[in-house]
Amino acid sequence: MTLAAEPATGPTVPVPAPAPAQADAAQAVAPAAAVLRRQRVRESAARTYARSFPIVPVRANGMTVEGADGRRYLDCLSGAGTLALGHNHPVVLEAIRRTLDSGAPLHLLDLATAEKDDFTTALFESLPPAFADGARVHFCGPAGTDAVEAALKLTQTATGRSGALAFTGAYHGMTAGALALTGNVAVKEPLPGGGEVVRLPYPYGYRCPFGVGGERGAALSATYVERLLDDPSGGVVPPAAMILEAVQGEGGVVPAPDDWLRAMRRITAERRIPLVVDEVQTGVGRTGAMWAVEHSGILPDAMVLSKAIGGSLPLAVVVYREEYDGWRPGAHTGTFRGNTLAMAAGAATLRYVAANGLAERAAAVGTRMTERLRALAGELPVIGDVRGRGLMIGVELVDPAAEPDTCGARPAAPELAVRVREACLERGLIVELGGRHDAVLRLLPPLTITDEQAAAVLDRLADAIASASASGASAAGAAGASA
Repeated sequence: MTLAAEPATGPTVPVPAPAPAQADAAQAVAPAAAVLRRQRVRESAARTYARSFPIVPVRANGMTVEGADGRRYLDCLSGAGTLALGHNHPVVLEAIRRTLDSGAPLHLLDLATAEKDDFTTALFESLPPAFADGARVHFCGPAGTDAVEAALKLTQTATGRSGALAFTGAYHGMTAGALALTGNVAVKEPLPGGGEVVRLPYPYGYRCPFGVGGERGAALSATYVERLLDDPSGGVVPPAAMILEAVQGEGGVVPAPDDWLRAMRRITAERRIPLVVDEVQTGVGRTGAMWAVEHSGILPDAMVLSKAIGGSLPLAVVVYREEYDGWRPGAHTGTFRGNTLAMAAGAATLRYVAANGLAERAAAVGTRMTERLRALAGELPVIGDVRGRGLMIGVELVDPAAEPDTCGARPAAPELAVRVREACLERGLIVELGGRHDAVLRLLPPLTITDEQAAAVLDRLADAIASASASGASAAGAAGASA
């Protein structure tokens, strides 16, 4: 089932007004098909989301995206978590228009502007007070990966060391240093090494690296980290930093237990290892708190921020304790680190989220959605695990006929996940995949999602999972019969 189509117009893709005749309807789709064909010919083989969602959006508002063919979709991708307020929120548009109408310079490298000052004020007001007090901020290039690179250089400069500690399942970006920290082997294999990184076990309860799961698995992870760092023959040279995500996003929506995060803070502090927390996807209310570190109460030495802080426009910063501010002028620069429009949109977004209690709203709606999904798992055995925090939710699909491991987890079902994603799109729902085997359905709706939209998302997702798993079982049965 899809939402009712509306006439699709706009400057991006010219589309004729819809008519009842089937031929006219086909003509309305033709421009979109041509755009997609040109994209396949002109753009690189590295394109990703375009492969998963062969649509040409022409209009978007809130959680709804409209394609050139007039079909409308509920967007549970939200720019990979970038759109905290959804598409084209009035507060964001007003901030952009006000800035444009003011005649403010749109590009000034890192010169001081009223817009930058206002954004920095809004940002520091949103941070945990004990962290914001005395902190410094560095504006980086437009993507989170550049902020990760900046955090690495910052801690290397401050400590005089070069290595780093990172975790299984991590995702920190696609530039050289950030990619070295990232856990995904497939994107790292074709490239030369990016520096010495010690890979540590992240507490992933459903697929516990120690085969025990739950609190016991997280405790073993903390013990392993501490023992390894203190072992003179453990092979770990004192590193420049430890970097982690409080909730792994691309890694499959895996929340770290609060006690484990507190243990990482204690372990790094005792050994004078800077702790960097990557809040690129978890920040600005996504997990049910303005920043994910607030759930555990830890105070990192640096936080990497991007995505939602720009109010849908490109912006990335690293915020850190002032004692680490040992850089020389020009130690980390970037032409597009002074995006005036992004700062205006970002300040408006940060203040709107705080003023309207959207983090608390994310916690409440996320809890209701997660509870319903867990109940659905009792009806659909292909759902192996449901997890998340706030409006960062993961549904891991598995092969229910296979034998479980020692933690009760069954093998991942990536082919089924692809079919479910396609079935979701057919039903007017945009959902992307992630996780260790690309078998986790990731839900990242905007924080402004209504109760009615949340119910519609779950209805469509449940129908898509049921349909895709049934069709897969039928195909497997037919293949067995023919054999």
